Formats: sequence, structure tokens, C-alpha cells
Amino acid sequence: MTQEDNCSCCTPERPKDESTEVSASANGISQIASVSDAAAIKAELRKNVIGLDGGPFAMGTNDRRFPGDGEGPVREVTVDPFSIARHSVTNRQFASFAADTGYATEAEKFGWSFVFHHFVSEEVKKSVRSAVQGAQWWWQVHGADWAHPHGPDSDWSETPDNPAVHISWNDAVAFADWAEMRLPTEAEWEFAARGGLDGATFAWGEELTPGGKHMCNIWQGDFPSENSLEDGFHGTAPVGSFPENGYGLFDVAGNIWEWCSDWFSATFHSNERRVTRVNPAGPRRGQSKVTKGGSYLCHDSYCNRYRVGARTSSTPDSSTGNMGFRLAMSQ
Repeated sequence: MTQEDNCSCCTPERPKDESTEVSASANGISQIASVSDAAAIKAELRKNVIGLDGGPFAMGTNDRRFPGDGEGPVREVTVDPFSIARHSVTNRQFASFAADTGYATEAEKFGWSFVFHHFVSEEVKKSVRSAVQGAQWWWQVHGADWAHPHGPDSDWSETPDNPAVHISWNDAVAFADWAEMRLPTEAEWEFAARGGLDGATFAWGEELTPGGKHMCNIWQGDFPSENSLEDGFHGTAPVGSFPENGYGLFDVAGNIWEWCSDWFSATFHSNERRVTRVNPAGPRRGQSKVTKGGSYLCHDSYCNRYRVGARTSSTPDSSTGNMGFRLAMSQ
């Protein structure tokens, strides 16, 4: 039960050149008749943003643990004023979008998505035939998508205030267009996530658990077999379950990976020039898109990318049970 891992064990990529399998009829729209109307959700999304003045900040890290991620060098970057959502888009909000537009996510079109093995029911396990080579905790589960986050026998309505997952970059852009908003650039995302703590390792400072307090939803215990749940959560947590950062943002570490607008490069930002230092938006083209923040599966034994300057990437059509997004706006 293996499948080639095309990227990080944090967020495996969808195999190249795969054709779609099913239509939008499987997306659970019939189950969301009670969702708030689209206009109300759009107003809620705009009310949820925080305006930031922008300015210069120290972006990136000089951590050498993941050289292929291109975290460094630390460099002074300036961003213009912008607004960004306090938390990621929730299941309830995404359900309203799906009901209003009939949009089918790429996981629905392909007919499957990657699910962490702990969350697959005994019944669904019988049909699982593929896992990611080198990251066997990721299973290819047919019928998994945003509406069925753990497989066809699960339902988004059980966790309406948890972040929407199994969302590809293309799906996130479609939602942002509907909401008349956009995805943040990587520089905007990191500026906001730092909350004014320039150069800090985490969004709240230097200690992972200051005074023994858990500040984010990540893995505790022996990854990937046993989660001691010291932070109170196994999978995703409802948005806002942990303290906000200095700018009022929630969950910028752990919980889910969040898409940024930029194409990924490990080296593009290495050279100091205006395009990499003033409102940087990444290279003009690429193969994968930047994701930030880490997820509930991050653990220091293999992936401590919940550090605010950390980054990884995935192809725009990829989706997993720990990938979602938050929105931004220009001012």
C-alpha cells in the first residue's frame, strides 16, 4: 500500500496527470440547506478582518533544518497596509459558498483526498489501498473532501467551526473570488502572524509552551503512532481555541496549513532587490504554492514548521486533511 511522495510529508501532493473521477453531485450540497445565506456569510468574512499598517519587518529564519524549504536568509521586507482575517475559513463558511455556487472542490472532482490514518473509520479502512511512501500515515481515501473530512462516513456539520480542510489552492482562490477578497502573500501572512514580535521563533515568543501552557494545536507524544492530546485536540480544533497573537490573529501556528498566493521557490528571495524586499509576491511562475503555519500533525521529531518563519509548499490541485486557508484584502 504505497504511493510516491511528491513533496513534503507534511502535505503530500496529488499525483501528476491524474484525471477526475466524479462529479459535483457527491459534494454534500443537499445536506447544507440550513446554512446561513451567502450575503450574511460574506458580511461575516469582511467583519472578521483586521487592518494592519504594514511596514518593515524581519522575514524568514536562518534555521538550517529544512534547507529545501528556503526559509532564509533573514531579510528586511516591507509590506503596504493590508487587512487579513483573524482566523481561517470554517466549514460553516465554506458550506455557504458551496451551497450558493454549486462549486465542486478538486477533492470532489478527483474523488479522493489524503486523510491522516488515525481518523479513518474501521469500515472505510477496508477500502483503502494506497498510502504515501515514506509518510505512510497519509492514506488515499476515496470520498474524502471538505464535506466528508475523514471519509464518506464523516460530515462537516459535526465540526462547523473547525477550519475547512481538503481545500486546494485553486479551491481557496475560487472561494476568495466569491467573497470579493484574496489570499495573502507570504510576506503579508508572516507579517501578520508575527504579531509585532519581530524575529521571534513563535508567534508568541521563544518558548513553545510558556509556563507549561499550550499555545497552538500540534502533536504531542510519539508521532505518528500516539498522540497524548496534551493540548486537548487530536485533529483540527475550532478556530480561536488558542490565544490570539499580538495583532489579534488566531491559529497562525498549528491547526492547519494555510495557502498563500505566491509561487514557491527556495531561492528566489535570496538576492536583495526590490521585487524580493518591497511587497514581495514570489516568482512569476512555479510548480507549487507556498503554505504557512504548520498543522495539528507537526511534531519536533520530524517537522517543527509551526515556527512563524517556516514554510513549505504543495501543487495547486493538492488537498489534505490539514490544508485550508484564510483571506486577506488590500487597503
